[in-house]
Order: sequence, then C-alpha cells, then structure tokens
Amino acid sequence: MVDPYEVLGVGRAATQEEIRKAYRRLAKKYHPDLNPDDKGAEARFKEIAAAYDIVGDEQKRARFDNGEIDASGAERQRPEREFYRQHAETGPGFKYERRWQGSAPEGEEDLFAQIFGERGARVRARGADAAYTMSVAFTEAVTGAKKRVTMPDGKTLDITIPAGLHDGQMLRLRGQGHPGFGGGEPGDALVAVHVEPHPIFRRDGNNIRSVLPVTPGEALAGAKVRVATVSGPVQLAVPKGSNTGRILRLRGKGVPSAHGTGDHLVELQVVLPEHPDDELVRSITEWEGKHPYDPRNRQGAQA
Repeated sequence: MVDPYEVLGVGRAATQEEIRKAYRRLAKKYHPDLNPDDKGAEARFKEIAAAYDIVGDEQKRARFDNGEIDASGAERQRPEREFYRQHAETGPGFKYERRWQGSAPEGEEDLFAQIFGERGARVRARGADAAYTMSVAFTEAVTGAKKRVTMPDGKTLDITIPAGLHDGQMLRLRGQGHPGFGGGEPGDALVAVHVEPHPIFRRDGNNIRSVLPVTPGEALAGAKVRVATVSGPVQLAVPKGSNTGRILRLRGKGVPSAHGTGDHLVELQVVLPEHPDDELVRSITEWEGKHPYDPRNRQGAQA
C-alpha cells in the first residue's frame, strides 16, 4: 500500500499546514471535474484524498507514524506479538488469550494456523475506506443541504452538506466504505467536495462579495434597489452620491461558521445605458462644461 507521505509529496517531518497545502495543490490538479473522462486522474485524486485523510488528521497521523494503523486507516494486525502472547505463559492461569473474532475466508485458515500455531484461528479486520468526489452548488455549500447521490461505482449515499463548507473539504461517512474482513466493521466513505463557482457571488473568507449595477440616476439621487443574496433577495439602500467602487455591507448575510456569520459586501457599479440618446449626451456635456472636474487627478501625472 502506497505511503500517504509519498502520495502527497511531503516528508515525514512536514507540518500540518504543509500537508494541507500539498493536498489542495494536488486535489485541484487531479480533480475529476477538471479532467473529464480521465480515469487516471480520477484514480490519482482518490489516492490523494485517501492519503490526506490519514496524515491530514493529527491524531490519525500520529497513529500511522506509530504503526497502529495502515495507509487505509485500518488497524494493523500484529501476528508476531500475538504469537509471543500465545506462548509466553501457558498452563493454568496463563495471562494472555487470543482476541481474534470472526471467521477467516475459506482456504486461508491453514495460513493463519501456521502463523498463530492453531488451526482455525479467527481474524477480524476493519474494511478499507472508499474515496469519492462530488460537486455542490455555491449556495448549497454556504447554507448547507442534504443530498442523495449515486457515485460512479453505483453506491448511493445520503450526504449532509454542512453550512459553510469549503471547496476541497473532505466529508467522512461512517460505515459507508468497503466491507470488513471476517465480520469486522466496514470502512468509511471519504467524499471530497468541489464547490461550483457562482455567476454572481464570490466567497472571501466568511464574507460574500458581489457587484451590483446601478443607473447614474440611482447613484446620484440615491435609491432602494433589489439585490440577490445567498438567502434570498433583499432591499438595499444606495446612498445619494454613490459612485462605482463603493462597497455597501449587508450584515449577517455571509457564510456561517463556528465564530459567527460573515457579511455580504456589495460593490456598486454605475452603468450607462447601452444606447444613450442625444438628449442624455447633451445634458451631461453641458453640465460638465459648467462644472468641470478631472476624475483622473488622483492618479497623478503619467509618464
């Protein structure tokens, strides 16, 4: 089984932040949505996701480094220790006893008997984790959602998207992975989530940004206009004398998190009509003739 450090291209002394950055870089490169019909990229992405699930979690990483779990997250079996315990103290009152549970697959009992010195030794092991990828809409990632998704291998999963989910975040579905060995518990499903871009909204930390076009009259005289947010449209007061680039804040309309909900930052963009008539052109130029001003004076002299 491939070493998760090698999969992510980092050394064993790497910090958690270095591991996270390596994962995000590789996940974006091999994401199936960016490599359609590329089975090799899909397989590589699953391998990357599974590796990050092990060493991206500090507790799992420590257990892996100590040899307690393998690269799939399954508990490591230690035949040599079990063999020692079997023979270390025998006879009445012996200290150690066999703890293996479940039956070995047909044809493998002899092998276990050779290892453990007893025919019919019973082995139980946790199933391997299964790696998947899925895409969600921008608004679903912000507000949360429940989805039933059929994965490429035909498995149907009920997935809860937590509010505030980040692009590339990994979701763990307990017991939805590969079946266990010898009656052991199944592994988990590891679902890497890609957040689709939105045509209007852009995420900035826990804030959401968007651009709102307004007419020159709305900007000059002030107005109340309808603006879209992730939780639905609201009325926004455009202050009198607003200009392109002014940012208005809608508090509590951003991304929820453990530290509170962010804001929605609306940037105004003054837009002229597509086909201004002579009357508009004449009135503007006449006004400028009486009230000259230079909108570029703040830029300074250009070389």
